[in-house]
Amino acid sequence: METSGETPVMHGEYKVRGGKLVAVDVTAEDGTIASAHVFGDFFLEPDEALEELNTALVGMPTEATAAELGAALTERLAAFTEPVQMIGFDAEAVAIAVRRALGHASSWDDLTFDVIGPVVLPPVMHVALDEVLPQEVIAGRRRPHFRIWDWDSSLVVIGSYQSLRNEIDAEGAARHGIGVVRRITGGGAMFMEQGNCLTYSLVVPSSLVEGLSFEQAYAYLDDWVMGALAEIGVKAHYVPLNDIASEQGKIGGAAQRRFAGGVLLHHVTMSYDIDAEKMGEVLRIGREKLSDKGTRSANKRVDPMRSQTGLAREQIIDGFLEYFRARYDTVDSAYTEDELARARELVETKFGTEEWTARVP
Repeated sequence: METSGETPVMHGEYKVRGGKLVAVDVTAEDGTIASAHVFGDFFLEPDEALEELNTALVGMPTEATAAELGAALTERLAAFTEPVQMIGFDAEAVAIAVRRALGHASSWDDLTFDVIGPVVLPPVMHVALDEVLPQEVIAGRRRPHFRIWDWDSSLVVIGSYQSLRNEIDAEGAARHGIGVVRRITGGGAMFMEQGNCLTYSLVVPSSLVEGLSFEQAYAYLDDWVMGALAEIGVKAHYVPLNDIASEQGKIGGAAQRRFAGGVLLHHVTMSYDIDAEKMGEVLRIGREKLSDKGTRSANKRVDPMRSQTGLAREQIIDGFLEYFRARYDTVDSAYTEDELARARELVETKFGTEEWTARVP
């Protein structure tokens, strides 16, 4: 924040995914925006429309939401004497930059992340930690964080709203000794055996996705992993709402949960080397899932990350951690004894119970 005389000048930026950088300097007086100057590497026609953007913001309440700011900008441009073309950005992007300038939204550069590398735990413990750790962030006892899962047994993790009987072939699961746990986020099933996939969780303040739609928030929070995948030789892209795909088909999916305390959990599972035949016997809709991953025969393995990179799973994990640390401000961390104890308690009272797992029969 700079100052202009006695009035502080507040600066905010937003990089449009696949587009341009939008920045804004604003001042505020008596709860309203007193001045605004929008700039960036975007394209705008006609040139005079830039001043219309600035004028539309002046007088808006400093507590205005991104939607309200965007609506005011759109209305102002619609009334301009000539058609306005915004190339590489839009009114929503300007609104998010303004919200960041006013301190209502945050950017990646505002955050320092705890990074927790892979620790082998029962997979149900990782499911429980996804409830424990966001509460730690809300309470101020832990920073926003990025963590890699690792596990020592087989498990299917179903989405919070999936039907247990529709998703799981109980006979097949019992035959293969694979348990079932329900997680707190929506989305589809995660078929997890030792070494067959890569899962990470990212916990951030909700302000990081301020002004973004749910669809945009998924892609925004996984933008870093597209770069990490590219560095290990996987050409990946995001498929709305929440899938990560390569040229050979789907390789992963994301899920989110927003907590009342202003924190968001975002986690992703990507296939490394899945036993497709076993997965097809355990999941009732396994064959549909396999076709979604570019596999026509259930006798094959789903191994997009292994076959495309030629790397061991541990090397890919190391690459992800290195990329994340290089891109963001990070501090290496570990689970505390209290966090693990609370996760174990949740396994006993919630995630390990039939009542929770079968809450949607």
